[in-house]
Amino acid sequence: MLGVVFTTLIEMLEENVSPEFADEVITEAELDNDGAYTSVGYYPFSEMQKILSVLVAKTGKPPEELLHGFGYYLFGRLAQSHGQVMSGSKNLLDALSVLDNDIHVQVRKLYPDADLPTFTVISRTENTMVLEYYSVRELAPLAEGLMDGAAEYFGQKINRVTTKSDKPHTYEFLITVE
Repeated sequence: MLGVVFTTLIEMLEENVSPEFADEVITEAELDNDGAYTSVGYYPFSEMQKILSVLVAKTGKPPEELLHGFGYYLFGRLAQSHGQVMSGSKNLLDALSVLDNDIHVQVRKLYPDADLPTFTVISRTENTMVLEYYSVRELAPLAEGLMDGAAEYFGQKINRVTTKSDKPHTYEFLITVE
């Protein structure tokens, strides 16, 4: 998993709770590298799972809620540091339409080892989209948070219905821009 994901998660914990809380989480997670992440590094997904488990235990919140909140925060940070990647998109549906063929291509230029989820547009109208999400990591709530962060970035309100597909590790998002 990309190091920028880990560094942003630690930053979010420090900013939204406290640096001491972030340190507690890192210590309790018993991470292989003691939480010494770099944004350009690449780390095992199991590290994220350890951190998430500790956060669930410490906050009492379900993992889906924590992942969504982190996805929302992550989008904001990525938009600040890599906003040029979004420059060709006028709205959320435009951005989602080019995730795999444009935005993820740009991400892979910055992070060649990235193992990114896939997003396939099943259908699209002016105000709706059905988007298929595939990832063996099962991080659909994180993707939802990223979408909500992107909607705010574009000044749009959305309604989203998420459905688990019959295909393994696959979800469909029905997104309507209000």
